[in-house]
Amino acid sequence: MKVYERILELFEAEGIDTIFGIPDPNFVHMFHLAEERGWTVVAPHHEEAAGFMAEAVSRMTGTAAVCVGTLGPGVANLAGAMMCAKVESSPVVFLGGQRARITEQRVRRGRIQFVRQAELFEPSVKYSASIEYADQTDEIIREGLRRALTGRPGPVYIEYPSHVIQEDLDVAPALPPQRYRLVDQTAGADRVAAAVRLIRAATQPILLVGHGVHTSRAGAVVRALADVMACPVIQTSGGTSYIAGLEDRTFPYGFSASAIDAVVRSDLCLAIGTELGEPVHYGRGRHWVENEANRSWIVIEQDPEAIGVNRAVDVPLVGDLRAIVPQLVDALADTPRTPSPELAGWIAQDAATLAELAETAPSGRSPVHPARLVVEATKVFPADGIMVRDGGATTIFGWTYSQAKPHDVMWNQNFGHLGTGLPYAIGASVADGMKRPVMLVTGDSSFLFHIAELETAARLNLPLVCVVAVDYAWGLEVGVYKRTFGQGSRETGTHWSTDTRLDKVAEGFGCHGEYVERDADIAPAIKRAYASGRTAVVHVAVDPKANSEEMPSYAEFRTWYAEGTQ
Repeated sequence: MKVYERILELFEAEGIDTIFGIPDPNFVHMFHLAEERGWTVVAPHHEEAAGFMAEAVSRMTGTAAVCVGTLGPGVANLAGAMMCAKVESSPVVFLGGQRARITEQRVRRGRIQFVRQAELFEPSVKYSASIEYADQTDEIIREGLRRALTGRPGPVYIEYPSHVIQEDLDVAPALPPQRYRLVDQTAGADRVAAAVRLIRAATQPILLVGHGVHTSRAGAVVRALADVMACPVIQTSGGTSYIAGLEDRTFPYGFSASAIDAVVRSDLCLAIGTELGEPVHYGRGRHWVENEANRSWIVIEQDPEAIGVNRAVDVPLVGDLRAIVPQLVDALADTPRTPSPELAGWIAQDAATLAELAETAPSGRSPVHPARLVVEATKVFPADGIMVRDGGATTIFGWTYSQAKPHDVMWNQNFGHLGTGLPYAIGASVADGMKRPVMLVTGDSSFLFHIAELETAARLNLPLVCVVAVDYAWGLEVGVYKRTFGQGSRETGTHWSTDTRLDKVAEGFGCHGEYVERDADIAPAIKRAYASGRTAVVHVAVDPKANSEEMPSYAEFRTWYAEGTQ
């Protein structure tokens, strides 16, 4: 077989059947063959967007994903997506085209569409390699997958000089993953027993659930653990998906009074799928300070080098959380805990707060208050849908006012890269089979980054509704100007034309468009958008003053960066 066919076969052994990218001469044969073999092949309008789409697939499937970049400028466009994948711990395999290797060795000036690529990307990936000879294909692709999926997941970069990808190979069938990399790593019996003793002795245990629980698709096993522990679930900033069956007792850390009280009272924290980073004050600052002396810590971590870095740990359980959590469940099954009396109160308090927020979010304004936008949009979020977030101020309003508790939430929570929302929405929908409804709630500045991908969504006929809060500004940055220089100061570089109509732009791409200026019209517009059967954009004019000055819980958000958490 040809090298490009073997590449596909090696990825298929890992369950990968989707590829994103703009095909160039190096990869046209591979794209053509992938489609023949039943792969989903998506060509967007920008390689960075392709990388974000692939990252969304990795999050929705719990395995690696693949993205391709054309040699030179196409590969350069992947750089932002690579950095995001590294910070977000997303196992994306980036394949880069390159001219024949002899081009690199020539003493020449003025070479067309050429730069030494691998050395530029090496700091941004877990593994960077080039296939110089056809018979290296298996070892390098497998090493890339091994690195991407072992320890802390992350991206890898593999380059194909044009003279290699068309060569012939005579090889045995591709090996299954368990033959060449560690899968389903469990924890040692002694450590599991120590963790079980702490859990049984605890009177106020909590589960701290992070991003990794959702990207590993481990919700069901974590729910089983939460049930035998009969305890509240605290979300990190990355863990804003809700596990089915745990919606009522899942509280966002720092933004829920119930979460804060549960943290303060806790005598045991079992952290799963989180690096205990700045958004949770490393598990030792702010809300954790009180009662610290009486609190034990169990941490499930795939990367042994991460144990104890941000805070001391009593029992580390190193391995795949998908394998370790069932070990704990089995060990605790015969002695399930009785819920502490406070749990019912925390559940009632959280529900009452959510209802009060829906009632008190400012209404009747035109333009719409951004808090009311979030309330009205999330009230009609489809129960089985996928929620995607993007934007600065819009996301901050969303943390507090969202009335939905989706099981799949996607946003760039660690790197904070704006513009990921639309590509994430497309990638998530593709990974899901393009069936479940998707809602993107974003700000206009973020949406404009990759607005060309509306055509990609329309071409694929995705069930996607983009609800865009439009204030014709970088709302978060406008707020920074005001706090820095005072009201009435110049807000340099933060505003653009108020004639921009994103609903009309959407219609130009063949999408359904809606324009809204009153909060009472938001929900009907969203319902019409889903009913249209097309990808849709709902342009909601929001109050720019409120958007920049009234962000809820902003002081709490700032503690992620403030002195004392460094």
